[in-house]
Amino acid sequence: MDREVIIDENFPLFSKSHRKKHKPSENPTGAPISPAVENNAPKKSLQIEKSTELSTKSTNNVTFADLGLSEWIVQTCKELVMKKPTAVQTHCIPKILAGLDVLGIAQTGSGKTAAFALPILQRLSETPFGVFALVVTPTRELAYQLAEQFRALGSCLNLRCSVVVGGMDMLSQTQSLLKRPHIVIATPGRVKVLLEENPDIPVVFSKTKFLVLDEADRVLDVGFEEELKVIFQCLPHSRQTLLFSATMTKDLETLLELSANKAYFYEAYEGFKTVDMLKQQYVFIPKDVKDLYLLHILSKMEDMGIRSAIIFVQTCKSCHMLGLLLEALDQEVAALHSFKSQSERLAALYRFKSGQVPVLLATDVASRGLDIPTVDLVINYDIPRFPRDYVHRVGRTARAGRGGLAVSFITQNDVQLIHEIEANLGKQLENFECKENEVLENITKVYKARHVAKMKMVDDGFEEKVKERKKQKLKTLAEKGLLKKRNKRKRKEKTSK
Repeated sequence: MDREVIIDENFPLFSKSHRKKHKPSENPTGAPISPAVENNAPKKSLQIEKSTELSTKSTNNVTFADLGLSEWIVQTCKELVMKKPTAVQTHCIPKILAGLDVLGIAQTGSGKTAAFALPILQRLSETPFGVFALVVTPTRELAYQLAEQFRALGSCLNLRCSVVVGGMDMLSQTQSLLKRPHIVIATPGRVKVLLEENPDIPVVFSKTKFLVLDEADRVLDVGFEEELKVIFQCLPHSRQTLLFSATMTKDLETLLELSANKAYFYEAYEGFKTVDMLKQQYVFIPKDVKDLYLLHILSKMEDMGIRSAIIFVQTCKSCHMLGLLLEALDQEVAALHSFKSQSERLAALYRFKSGQVPVLLATDVASRGLDIPTVDLVINYDIPRFPRDYVHRVGRTARAGRGGLAVSFITQNDVQLIHEIEANLGKQLENFECKENEVLENITKVYKARHVAKMKMVDDGFEEKVKERKKQKLKTLAEKGLLKKRNKRKRKEKTSK
C-alpha cells in the first residue's frame, strides 16, 4: 500500500543550475557503476549517476580523509569516536563536495546525518555566512536532534544553528532567523508561516547554498506540498539539493526521473530492509488482551537484559490512554504525542534519553531518525498501516551495529498488514515465546487499571480535544485542497477491499 504521489514535472525541488562536471562512470570508491544502469541510460546523455552496495567495491579501508574532508573535520570525527565512514558517507560525501545534488537511501542508523552535515560544514568553513543551509525535517523532535548533531560536528566553527518548529514562540524564532544563523533546521509548517507572515524573512534564505530534506519520503508526503512550494520560492536556483531517507517511495522515484544530469543516487539496498542485528518477532493475540501482554513483557525487561523500550501506538488517543493505564499499574513511562505541548514533548524525550524512565510510549512522531543508543526493544502495540513506517519504527533499535529486538502485537485485524510488511521485508517474523498462564496472572489488576485510565480520560476532557483537533485538521486539508483527494483515496481503498 503506497501513499499518494504528489510530484509532477513542475515540482521545483531540484535546481536548474549547471553542476561541476563529474565522471559518470565512477563512484567515490573508484569502482565502476553497474553495467545495467549504464546500458539503460540514453546513449547521448546519462540520465542519472547511480551506485548501489552490490555494484561497488568494499569500503572497509576508506577513511574520512580519503573522502576529501579537511583535517579539522577528520579530527572532529576522531574526537566523536567516528572511527571510519559508513557506506552512505563514503559514497555521498565526495559527490556533495563535487557540487552534485544527491539522493541517498540507506538503512536507519547508517549515519545519514553525518553524510550531509560533514560536507555542508566543510563548505561553510570555506565561505562562512548565513543562512548557509536549510534542513527540512518532518518532526520537531528530529529537528532538535539534528541541531545537536550539527553543533557537535561543527564545534570548532562557532556554529550558529537555529531550530524553527511548531509549538514554540514565533517571535523569538523570527528574531533568531533575522540574525542569520549558519544552519536552519525546520519543520515545513512553521517555516512556511514565518516566510509568509514576515516580509523580512524570505530574503534571509536568498543566498542559501544547501537545501536538505531529511527523512525525505515523509517530508514529500501529500500534507506538506503547499509548505514546500512556499519554501522553494525563497531559495536560490544555484543551491544544492540533498535528500536522505531510509525508504524509497514513488515520490522519490519520480524525482529521480525529473532530475536527469543533475543528481547522484546512492541506494544501499532495494526496497525495504532492516539490519541483520535486529531480531523481529510477533505475538498473535486477541485485541482486548494486548494490555496484559504489554505489562508482561515490560515486567520481564530486566530479566531479558533490556535497558529501555519504545512502544508505538497508532493514535494520540491510544497513546494517552495507554500512558494512563501504565501509570495506574505503577510502570514508569514517558508519553510522546502531538496533543502535548512542545515543552512537554521535549521533557518526555529528555526523561527517556537520560534514563529517568525506561519506557517511551509514542505515536509515529518518534519513529523517524531518533538515535538513542540504550533502546534495546521496540514494541508495535499497534501495527502501522504502511510497511515503510514499520521499517522506521523498528529502526529505533539495533543501531550502529548493536543488537535489538522488535515485537509486534498482531490481532485478527492485522493479518493482512503484517503479511504486506513481511512481503516487503523479504522475511517472516518469528514467534515470540510467551507463557499464557503467566500473562493471565495480572488480568484483574490490568482491568482495574483500565477502568481508572478511562475515568482519567474523561476528567482530562481528552475526547473534546480529539474532536477539536479533528475539526481543525479537516479545515486545514480543505484549505489546501487535499480533502477531496483524501476522500477519493478512501473510496478507492474501500472499493478495492
